Amino acid sequence: MSQAIIFDVEATDKNDAVIIEAASLDVTSLAPFDVGNPWVQRYNPGKPISLGALATHHILDEELVSCPPSTSFKLPAGTKYLIGHNIDFDWVAIGSPEVKRICTLALARSLWPDLDSHTQSALLYFFERDTARDQLRNAHSALADVWICSKIVGKIIEKLHPASLDAFWEMSEKARIPTIMPFGKHKGEAINLVPSDYKQWMLRQDNVSPYLRKALEAK
Repeated sequence: MSQAIIFDVEATDKNDAVIIEAASLDVTSLAPFDVGNPWVQRYNPGKPISLGALATHHILDEELVSCPPSTSFKLPAGTKYLIGHNIDFDWVAIGSPEVKRICTLALARSLWPDLDSHTQSALLYFFERDTARDQLRNAHSALADVWICSKIVGKIIEKLHPASLDAFWEMSEKARIPTIMPFGKHKGEAINLVPSDYKQWMLRQDNVSPYLRKALEAK
């Protein structure tokens, strides 16, 4: 039983997403980093798949008719950490369970800020240029994506050397806190240079993410 899994889903759409495929790899060791026990399952979402989603993962509605319902999905018993690229999307799609999330997208942006793209595919080209094209032929199937994510996790661990899964999670939480205003009147400005009256106004809004809120509240 693994406390941490690298996890990915394919879904019906971006908004109000319902899972149609889920995949995972167990993190069997952090130092040295190793994974195992690959798992994948398709689900019947009970609603149509959007054209945009079809164009991404190429999973057709008619292929899912005899699959178990999406509502039957459960995380493996004992899972305490979900690791993934933009893991919040996958976490919300499975009902926002009580687990800690480690976001490889946030960590990659923090560690390699000068890259022009931080998608999984772009990062694989950065790390393994000679073989990336062949590895990406099945990208956007959930199982292929967790294997690709595991490569990214390995490179992040090489840089950060977390002593434990909880230390790794804390590094992810820190990386999630933005340093640049992502939207609004001061979009693109360093948050520490944004006027305090504007920060206070932003903090009174109900649509501010918890990570942006931490950045705005920092002294």
